[in-house]
Amino acid sequence: MASAFLPLAGMMERMRILIAPDKFKGSLTAAEAAAAIAKGALRVYPDAVATQFPIADGGEGTLEAAVAAGYEERLNAVVGPILAPLGAAWAIHKAADGKVTAVIETAQASGLADMEPTPENALRAHSYGCGQLIAAALDAGATEIVLGLGGSAMTDGGSGALRALGLKPLDRAGNMVPLGGGSLADVVALDTSALDPRLSATTFRIAVDVRNPLYGPSGAAHVFGPQKGADQDSVERLDAGLRNWASVLREATGRDVNVPGAGAAGGFPASFLAFTNASLEGGFALVAGLTGLAAQLGQADLVITGEGSMDSQSLTGKAPIALADAARERGIPVIVVAGRILVTFEDLAAHGVVAAAQLLDVAAGPDDAVANAAKYLAWATSQVLEGA
Repeated sequence: MASAFLPLAGMMERMRILIAPDKFKGSLTAAEAAAAIAKGALRVYPDAVATQFPIADGGEGTLEAAVAAGYEERLNAVVGPILAPLGAAWAIHKAADGKVTAVIETAQASGLADMEPTPENALRAHSYGCGQLIAAALDAGATEIVLGLGGSAMTDGGSGALRALGLKPLDRAGNMVPLGGGSLADVVALDTSALDPRLSATTFRIAVDVRNPLYGPSGAAHVFGPQKGADQDSVERLDAGLRNWASVLREATGRDVNVPGAGAAGGFPASFLAFTNASLEGGFALVAGLTGLAAQLGQADLVITGEGSMDSQSLTGKAPIALADAARERGIPVIVVAGRILVTFEDLAAHGVVAAAQLLDVAAGPDDAVANAAKYLAWATSQVLEGA
C-alpha cells in the first residue's frame, strides 16, 4: 500500500515494544509471526525490550495465544468431524485462587481442515470431539471453560458435543439419531438422564464475534453452510434441522436459543445456551482477559501488530484493530505489518496506527510472500521502523 508515516518522535533506544500479531493464515502462526517481527524490530532497535505476545479474536489461534501466555497444553484422542479419530490440543491453567480454566477450540476437534467439504459431509459433520475435550477438561478439574469458535466443519447446533457429555437425542421410535446436522430434523425428544451433572456447575464462556442467529436466512446453515460443502438442498436440510433443534431445546429447557451469535460455528453455542450457564462474549476481549494482554499493553511504548490480510473485515473489531484501539486509548503508537493491506492508511490511522507495511511490497508476488513469509515479515518490519 502507499503508506503514510507519522514519526515515532521521542522514542527511546531502550523502548519497550509489544509485538502482538494474529496468525498469518496459510503461512505463519501468531507465535511464528511474532518471532519474525521481533527479529526485524531488533535489527533497527537492538537495545529495545521486545515482548512477543501472540493474540487471537476467539477463533483459530485462541489456543496458541493461551499457551503463549502460560497455559499448559494437553493432547487428547477424539472423534473427528466425520468419525475418523484424531489428536486434538487444548489448554488448562490453575490460578493462584484455585480457579481452573480450560481453553478449547472447536477447530481442534471438529475443524474444516479435517474434512473434505462436500454436501454429504456437510450433513454428517458433528461436534462430538469437542464434547470429548470438554469432558477431558472437566476430568482435569476445570470450573471455567472458554470455547473458541472458528474453522469448524459442522452445522449440528452443538448437539454432537452434548452427546459426548451424555445427552441422547431421540427420534419418534425412541432411537438415538445419527450424529450430524442432517439428522436434527428427526429429533423429537431428549433423554437427559445421563447428561454430565458437572455441566451445571461449570462456567462456559463462548467467544463469538458474529451476530448470526441459529437458523433462518442469516443463520448458520445459510450463511456458513456453503463454505463447509453444503449445496442448496443440504443448506435447507441443515436449516430445518437447526430450527427443529431449537424447538426441542426450548421444550426441554424453556430457553430460546435462536439469539444473535448462536449461529457461530454451525450453531455450536445453542446447546450450551440451553443446558449450561454459558455466556456469549466478544472474542478479542475474552482472549485478552485470559492472557493478561492489558498488563502487557500497560508496559509498552510501541505496539506492532498484524495479520495475513488487513481488510474491511479487520476494521469491524478483529484482533489487530481491537488491539490498536486499546493502545490508542492509552496513547501508545501502533505499527501494522500485514501480508496484504486492502484498506487505506486513513482507515488504519483512525485506529491509532502511525505506520503500516505489507509483505506484498517486499516479496516478488503473493506466492513468494506466503512461501517466505517469515523472511519478508522481518524485512518489512525493519523497513517500516526505519521509515517511521
